[in-house]
Amino acid sequence: MIRTRPVNTDDIKRLNLARVLRYLHEGGELTRSELVAHTRLNRSTVGALVADLAFAGLVEEGPGSGGTVGRPSLVVRPTPTSAFVVAFDLRVDRIVGAAYSLGGHVLSQVERPRADGPFAPAKAVSKLVECTTELLAGVPEGCAWVGVGIAIPGVIDAETGLVRKAPNLGWIDLNFVELIEPAMTEAFGASPKIMLGNDANLGAIAEYVRGAGSLASSVVYLSGDVGVGGGFVLEGEVMTGSSGYAGEIGHMTVNPRGQACNCGNRGCWETEVGRDAILRAAGTSITESTVPEVVRAAMAGDQESLEGLQEIADWVGIGVANLLNMIDPDVIVLGGHLAEIYPVVYERIEARITRSRPLFETRARLSLPSLPLGSTIVGAAEIAFTALLRDPLNEMERSLALVAS
Repeated sequence: MIRTRPVNTDDIKRLNLARVLRYLHEGGELTRSELVAHTRLNRSTVGALVADLAFAGLVEEGPGSGGTVGRPSLVVRPTPTSAFVVAFDLRVDRIVGAAYSLGGHVLSQVERPRADGPFAPAKAVSKLVECTTELLAGVPEGCAWVGVGIAIPGVIDAETGLVRKAPNLGWIDLNFVELIEPAMTEAFGASPKIMLGNDANLGAIAEYVRGAGSLASSVVYLSGDVGVGGGFVLEGEVMTGSSGYAGEIGHMTVNPRGQACNCGNRGCWETEVGRDAILRAAGTSITESTVPEVVRAAMAGDQESLEGLQEIADWVGIGVANLLNMIDPDVIVLGGHLAEIYPVVYERIEARITRSRPLFETRARLSLPSLPLGSTIVGAAEIAFTALLRDPLNEMERSLALVAS
């Protein structure tokens, strides 16, 4: 028999505080009346919750920024100097990092390119600590450090911090949190909660919460880097599958006669539309050229580059059509190099999709990423805020020991 602890008034208050703070974090400034409508709590309860969050320094009230006639309504907004997270997008060829305040504002950012292949785990830890030092220098004094989020291109067990499989990094069954947490503690005196996530899942979260899919019920984010990954948010929940391998759509077979993939299969989607496939199709060197260079050449009229991208577009369209038939989402966001090639070959992609879905109204809306720093790193920031958004007052109190100097 499973025994559960009865829900008490403290639990209910904590849940309601979390609801109010999440609405403000994701939606920006809101009047108390709007918070009442969103939360379906009564006005006096909302007032008490706002007062508690304000006392903790997490929110503030002031005149709204809208252009209403007469005296503006007071609005509640996240206090941008109250709490922040550090987020990273760990890629094969570079690290991108940023510090984000509560409410999603960028406080500082950094990028470290890398030209000598995938990161060894110890080297990745060292670089992340180095980047964190630089990011903290741009954080306002007194701002509480409440989390770290790291996007990794692989299969992740977020509960344990285990990277089960990140083939493009060369990592298998690596507990990355156990490596980086003591390094952060040594460098900064303590470490906030460190969260890992699959890069495509985090991209989907970001586009669902803040981007192209913010008004949709289901969003697919396609990460295009060395390979191709997929993140699915369906009715507000990330679809991970029973073993965490959902979203490995780069290894969906689209061409049984295609090239061998490093997963052991042949003709996987990423072997047909990945970075190396694009460079080969354009007749350029996979070690000396880049996808943006191919795109620029195609736009300048280079016939071989243009024909190569058109060939890739067919395979992009085939894969997207498969996703439409499997998942039927509202929005599909093309990230990474898929976003880079789309403006040149969108007509070819759409034509290929039309063969499978001729009725436009039955098809997902294709979109480019809408977040300036990138969907993946914004998603990493969102998961880093998880603990604070679940238990605002207690987490804020615990985090005050990690105030940026």
